[in-house]
Amino acid sequence: MIADMKNTPPTILVIEDEKNILELIRFHLNQEGYTVLTSMRGDEGLEKVVKEKPQLVLLDLMLPGMDGLEICKSLKQNYKTATIPIIMISAKSQDSDVVLGLELGADDYVTKPFSPRQLTARVKAVLRRLQEKPKDRLLCVGAIELDTARYQVSVENQLIELTSKEFNILKMFMESGGRVFSRTSILEKIWGHDESLNVEDRVVDKHVGELRRKLGSESARIETIKNFGYRLEV
Repeated sequence: MIADMKNTPPTILVIEDEKNILELIRFHLNQEGYTVLTSMRGDEGLEKVVKEKPQLVLLDLMLPGMDGLEICKSLKQNYKTATIPIIMISAKSQDSDVVLGLELGADDYVTKPFSPRQLTARVKAVLRRLQEKPKDRLLCVGAIELDTARYQVSVENQLIELTSKEFNILKMFMESGGRVFSRTSILEKIWGHDESLNVEDRVVDKHVGELRRKLGSESARIETIKNFGYRLEV
């Protein structure tokens, strides 16, 4: 459940094993008014996410106990934590890991070294998207029903479990009236992401493929537009 950020300062969990970086992040997020929790181990950090349900996780990739990619995968596969946004923190030499993290469902990434101003701007952008409340209505296309208020999707009256990215992609498709989306536009709309990494095809195709698989009998409604992107047959 998303906290009411207008009345309660958002809680951010920082999982980072370099103490100087951890303290730098903590200081600047505290200055912005956020409640900050910390962990210097991956396994302990994962336990804290499940227990504390923060509004955002800042996640280093290289951690003792459990690496960041394992944590990301575990959180996105757990329906209780799947909607918690994740910003990965990585070294520039780890672009392939960043790509994999985005495929697993991470919302954004910050590369080391980073400025505190850059980091807080990314945090604010992700939390701003989280605050945008969906309209209280039911979207229906064929046998697919998407409840924007309850954050639920069903096919032929059977609930299916989607990650936050899969849910938002499907919601965008269902609201579009059959509009065609390029891979780049999907990445920008769903991830709020610039083009500093050339990962559009891999990330979008991975999520659309999983979405199709989970939609089962309605999977064919997602059409591939050759050399461009996707649309939902409405």
